[in-house]
Amino acid sequence: MAKDPQLFVPPKGHFVLAGRVFPRVKWWKSSTMRWLYFYIFALICTNTANGYDNSMMNGLQSLPLWQTYFNHPRGSILGLFNCVMSAGALAGLLFVPFMLDGLGRRTTLTIGASIMLVGVALQSAAQSFGMFVGARFILGFGDIIVNCASPLLIAEIAPAQDRALLVTIQAANYQSGAFIAAWVTYGTLKINSNWAWRAPSLIQGVFTVWMLAVVWFMPESPRYYINKDKSEKAMQVLAKYHADGNEHDEVVQIEYTEISTALALEKQQKKTSSFLDFFKTKGNRRRLIILISVGLFSQWSGNGLISYYLNLVLDNIGITDPNQQLLINGGITTFSLVTNVGFSFFVDKWGRRPIYLISTVGSLVSWVIWTILAERYTATKQLAYGKGNLAFIFIYTLFYNFKSGLIASYTTEILPYNLRAKGFTIMEYALYGALFFNQYVNPIAMNALGWKYYIVYCVFLLFEVFVIYFFYAETKYLPLEEITKIFDGEDVAAKTNENLGGEKVINTAVHVEEISAMSKA
Repeated sequence: MAKDPQLFVPPKGHFVLAGRVFPRVKWWKSSTMRWLYFYIFALICTNTANGYDNSMMNGLQSLPLWQTYFNHPRGSILGLFNCVMSAGALAGLLFVPFMLDGLGRRTTLTIGASIMLVGVALQSAAQSFGMFVGARFILGFGDIIVNCASPLLIAEIAPAQDRALLVTIQAANYQSGAFIAAWVTYGTLKINSNWAWRAPSLIQGVFTVWMLAVVWFMPESPRYYINKDKSEKAMQVLAKYHADGNEHDEVVQIEYTEISTALALEKQQKKTSSFLDFFKTKGNRRRLIILISVGLFSQWSGNGLISYYLNLVLDNIGITDPNQQLLINGGITTFSLVTNVGFSFFVDKWGRRPIYLISTVGSLVSWVIWTILAERYTATKQLAYGKGNLAFIFIYTLFYNFKSGLIASYTTEILPYNLRAKGFTIMEYALYGALFFNQYVNPIAMNALGWKYYIVYCVFLLFEVFVIYFFYAETKYLPLEEITKIFDGEDVAAKTNENLGGEKVINTAVHVEEISAMSKA
């Protein structure tokens, strides 16, 4: 297991920045911070559209009118319906890092959202299989641009005290879209026309329209401004939204200095922000392993069967009624929404690494039992085994949801600015590559192997446990610019702190007496 610096827990109601302890700001008492959190909420909801689409496709497969209109797709044809959006996302990822670094976060969001709306319109008006598939490719192309830009912008404009929580909620908010879509498709089941499936498709665009209406009012990333030699604008953003316009505020001064110093050091070291940088140092190679594994594990943990092919899973345990399937889909998404958002509030208290380990070990155990129950039902057709299997779908979902909100927050925070857009793109490539494979292969494998296909995920979940245990680092309570010391050593952090008055950045028990005294006070 990799040995990381010992981290500490700041006293309740405080956070740590550059080795100093500060009281948390009550954001609801500041008018500018209220606006900042409103903008961040709009960014959080970009993942609602993503979650909506995935759950909607699950629900559409249980709608008889959708099945009839598209001639009851099965196997590879059904896989194509689902995986083509991931193919669009993989194509969009080719442009994402260059758009984010060259055009900025807000412009990138605008372009991605506009493309998404074109896809929504075409999908809602689809007259044929080809038109529906083409629309979903366009939708995936725009969706990946939006969902790469949003968490990065949140991480770079959020106050240090709430950064991890807000980015984690953004990822967890995927389930809010899944929740809405599940119940929308259940409601449209009774519509006796093609609007039973066209209406859910059209509603998907609501969240994107709202984000487009708000995006140009929100601030651009201070890190982007500094990287483009617009330091005054960066200071204005930090001061306005983190300290009610006070440029002399100590937290603002430290944030500005940490960001500008880190970016200056990267330029001095002639970091050209190439994808090849991930192979050049031990720290970056470790980052690369984490990035790829986070993406793969987010989709190759068995969850893809629930997200896209729940109807096939339920068919295999004797639940074939469309009304029952849609109710169960709604129940699972409701359960996932509550657990995902709920777990997000403990991301700093529990830590990233323990959450990943608990989630993966729990998923492995519940999946093994799920597999055994599925085999027993297939062999005996006893209803009790089918009900037990259904129960373990919920238990598995509970454990999976421990970690699902960390996908964006963990991968953005382990990356320095010059590699953040490219590193996040690598993670998304791994995620959507796995998703594309699963969406296309899952229905084929389920038809051919039935419950035996579940064994593949049992083996892969065991592999996940080993990778997480040996490579994942703990990063809780550290600001973005200070996390680099876990991967690259103390040198960068030490140089940064020379500009902050020469005080060593805390990483073990520095200032223990000061912290204890503040806690008692």
